[in-house]
Amino acid sequence: MQPISRKVYIMIIPKQIKPVRQIYAVDLFCGAGGLTHGLVKAGIDVRLGVDIDQACEYPYVANNNARFLLKSVEELEASELERYYGKNGIKLLAGCAPCQTFSAYNRKARYADEKDKRWFLPLEFARLVNEISPELVVMENVPGLAGQDVFAKFIQTLQDNGYNVAYQVVACQEYGIPQNRRRLVLLASKLGMIRLLTPDEFGAEKKNVADVLRTLPPLCAGEKSKDDPLHQCSMLSPLNLQRIRASKPGGSWRDWPQELVADCHKRDSGKNFTNVYGRMKWDEPAPTMTTNFLGFGNGRFGHPEQDRAISLREGAIIQSFPLDYQFVKPNEPVRQQTIARLIGNAVPVKLGEVIGRSIVVHVNDIHSAGEVNEKRQNQKYRGQEQLLLFPMEKSKGRFQF
Repeated sequence: MQPISRKVYIMIIPKQIKPVRQIYAVDLFCGAGGLTHGLVKAGIDVRLGVDIDQACEYPYVANNNARFLLKSVEELEASELERYYGKNGIKLLAGCAPCQTFSAYNRKARYADEKDKRWFLPLEFARLVNEISPELVVMENVPGLAGQDVFAKFIQTLQDNGYNVAYQVVACQEYGIPQNRRRLVLLASKLGMIRLLTPDEFGAEKKNVADVLRTLPPLCAGEKSKDDPLHQCSMLSPLNLQRIRASKPGGSWRDWPQELVADCHKRDSGKNFTNVYGRMKWDEPAPTMTTNFLGFGNGRFGHPEQDRAISLREGAIIQSFPLDYQFVKPNEPVRQQTIARLIGNAVPVKLGEVIGRSIVVHVNDIHSAGEVNEKRQNQKYRGQEQLLLFPMEKSKGRFQF
């Protein structure tokens, strides 16, 4: 018996799709604007970004047609946000609470550290959802949040307020983001059932390090580009310069001569920490960008072939920021650690675009379904009207008008 073959047709959502009703958004914990920039690319009108970090203001405002509010979400009142929503549109409240508390990179995340206020920020987000009652809600965070009571309480708040909720852990590389990054994405809607577009529906093309970094100008350790002030990298000590020269793409410190190996890695307790002092590989996605990606010793952040760690601009590109995204005012000094923190903490722009287009498709589908139902109701009403105007009479064994 021959196996039955079936063709599977997947609809790719057009990139330029526009919402049939204007969607207005406020972005809590907005950072440098990664999520906002992605939502804007998808056709959503983001009016305001809120963050407690002053360093976020310039990149957020300079790259996005939105206001910035320097304030803690704990101190926010609903009225401060409601005035930014346009009339006769759909309200979206989005946010990514600081994730270090729930991150796998933070060993303290295994325990509920109630002294850390960040632990309860999702509940402040839920408070604002409850007070504003937007039609749409978006949350993005680390996968570790999904196993916490605070996340369950957040979902319960949404459901108690009439939201349809969907969430999943996303492998960013499946959506064309050139890094191995996993993120928790939650979508909620009062309009109807909602879900994230699949990579195929989004039209994603997988990318590796070479696809996005190979054409950038070469640098030496500690050097910066004359054309792009953000294309600069950290210095290396003489010892670390020897180490990176002995490193293979995709390898580890185990490839080094014994005299270059750090004492901590010679001990039994450190022998399994092989994802530090490593180079990236051209033909694979980059590792997860953290706030420490400027340091060769902080992860697998070595350039695939140049003897240096990756630059600020390269980290931003791996986070799918556009090449011309501005993080520093013209002619102002680049504070490497500050910018690296903004980049590492950001929602990848392309993930923001995936979320945005999923929302636009959802809104358009709900609108189309409403038009179809209205049309059916009108047809049904017209049919009933005709029966009332032209009643049928039974005569001589047949129906007559």
